[in-house]
Amino acid sequence: MTQDSHTTRKILVTSALPYANGPIHLGHLVEYIQTDIWVRFQKMRNHECYYVCADDAHGTPIMLRARQEGIEPEELINKTHTEHSADFADFLIEFDNYYTTHSDENKEIASTIYKRLKADGHIDVRTVRQAYDPEANMFLPDRFVKGTCPKCGADDQYGDNCEACGATYSPTELKNPKSAVSGATPIEKDSEQFFFKLGDFQNFLHEWLDAGHTQSEIANKQKEWFADGLQDWDISRNAPYWGFEIPDAPGKYFYVWMDAPMGYMASFKNLCNKKGIDFDAYWGKDSKAQVVHFIGKDIARFHTLFWPAVLHGAGFRTPSSVYCHGFLTVDGQKMSKSRGTFIMARTYLNNLNPEYLRYYYAAKLSSGVDDIDLNLEDFQQKVNSDLVGKYVNIASRASGFITKHFDGKLLSPLHDKAYMNSVHDTKNLTAEAFENREYAKAIREIMKHADNINQYFDDKKPWLLAKDENKLAELQEVCSRTLHGFYMLSILLAPILPATCTKVARELFGLDRNFIWDDLESFPQTINKFKPLMTRIEQEQTKKMIEESRDNITSASAAPATGPLADDPIASEIEFDDFAKIDLRVARIVKAQHVEGADKLLQLTLDLGGETRNVFAGIKSAYNPEELQGKLTVMVANLKPRKMKFGLSEGMVLAAGPGGKDLWILNPDEGAQAGMKIK
Repeated sequence: MTQDSHTTRKILVTSALPYANGPIHLGHLVEYIQTDIWVRFQKMRNHECYYVCADDAHGTPIMLRARQEGIEPEELINKTHTEHSADFADFLIEFDNYYTTHSDENKEIASTIYKRLKADGHIDVRTVRQAYDPEANMFLPDRFVKGTCPKCGADDQYGDNCEACGATYSPTELKNPKSAVSGATPIEKDSEQFFFKLGDFQNFLHEWLDAGHTQSEIANKQKEWFADGLQDWDISRNAPYWGFEIPDAPGKYFYVWMDAPMGYMASFKNLCNKKGIDFDAYWGKDSKAQVVHFIGKDIARFHTLFWPAVLHGAGFRTPSSVYCHGFLTVDGQKMSKSRGTFIMARTYLNNLNPEYLRYYYAAKLSSGVDDIDLNLEDFQQKVNSDLVGKYVNIASRASGFITKHFDGKLLSPLHDKAYMNSVHDTKNLTAEAFENREYAKAIREIMKHADNINQYFDDKKPWLLAKDENKLAELQEVCSRTLHGFYMLSILLAPILPATCTKVARELFGLDRNFIWDDLESFPQTINKFKPLMTRIEQEQTKKMIEESRDNITSASAAPATGPLADDPIASEIEFDDFAKIDLRVARIVKAQHVEGADKLLQLTLDLGGETRNVFAGIKSAYNPEELQGKLTVMVANLKPRKMKFGLSEGMVLAAGPGGKDLWILNPDEGAQAGMKIK
């Protein structure tokens, strides 16, 4: 359904909070680009629309990461906030406020909501059995316990979920558990914990889901939890824990999933304090504003069950809409560090125009929850064809005739009723598609109009008209109508290509502001000299991006952007036959040296028992070259050589560890011999 652009709406929009223990990657950007396009469209329609977000800055993973790096959690989250802010800004994600959950506003809101829920009987306190470290004398948060998954048998899994099979469980269910603090085997011990009584809101949630606040497939999925009755939700963790202490409960902290969604409110509260906005007009129980969440489908349960129930129970309004999207695949597969398709935002930005990715994602996105695929060959072809070959080409072909022959003066095409009818049809269909998050449909309408404009220009052959002085009037009319089409396309594309369309508005058409939607009803009278707007993507650019992503494999492994409000794709599974093809050999490091211009690489000369190999290894953060010389290690001997900008790498050295200084090459016993095959 469309919304009247002249009926001003109050809209607060959020995206899921990226976790503050690692960088932004292209999988994350699906959501932020989708949201930003929708927000820019609403603002162009003159609605009072605010877009807020924040780093999700609490929880055990952040505490562990800070401990690994030897810094305080505050230093880690501040550093990450700076990096996230820069990545988002460079991808033209325009937040009205980008904040952090580790804030005074969030602490106050979390405390208020908890106290209201407790006062109304929605908080239960009970004794549970939890993992306890008998040597460190402390209860262990979920991620301070590691062991064997009780579901699939995978080793070295955290105490809350298995990264191999995706199962969730409690730390007491792990097999062969070990404490990450002391290495001791945990014991079970009684602990008092706090629970939110989600079952109190079962009827309310059933009605809320039936009211169309989220996609039907998401609503139906959540209703499966109702069959056995909604279970109480554990909202507390024992010290040590990085987060907010629960009021009147020393040593107890809010579980990160309790205070993280409140970060939406806290970020907006911070904006309200800076801009003088009425907070209650958006979050008060009687608010008439829209509150819209864009999230990944993996966190739908928290946003469509726990979050509405918590808000309702605490006397706040509930979300108007929770829009879920699917995941990103690259070249048809899960993002892979080994293939170089686990691409960080900054790696992309170092190689390609951010608007190209914005456009490609838009061309793939619908209102559904299906995954989308970034096919790099198709990406290059579509950007070159649509944006360079169709859109920008219109202005570059027509503008020269107007500036050369008519001093930049344009004629209005408003008298051409057939043409103007097509303009209005495209405008209305595109507006409806944007409103309903059917971006792929919007792109199809826009590009269909671009094709019509290019076809009109080709049919009229202005290059021939320009040679006949008696046809100059027709030339001006043809080129003016063509440039009106470009003007219109630029307005329609402005939510997707904000930087380019700002240049078009200000530099080409001489406006003193950016485009607004109502500009579709008018047309400027003059045009300035055309300046190039976009260049084609060359295959070398995408290849270089993939190579750099492979080079960054160690740092990417050390700093995954995972957390309660972020997804983290893992590499695709392989068959045993695939693994059996790998030739693992003992190698002696006869020489190790720094690589000029590489932050993470060491150059190793490896002896395989009479044969030497040159290998670039991303282990510089953990080793000095001199301490490696003479050591035995394990390498993949049959890996296809890979040309890097530093030289040819003829294999791969195996290493393990969380990253940074905590990274260890595999080091066989001295009894092993160089060249020995490992079976």
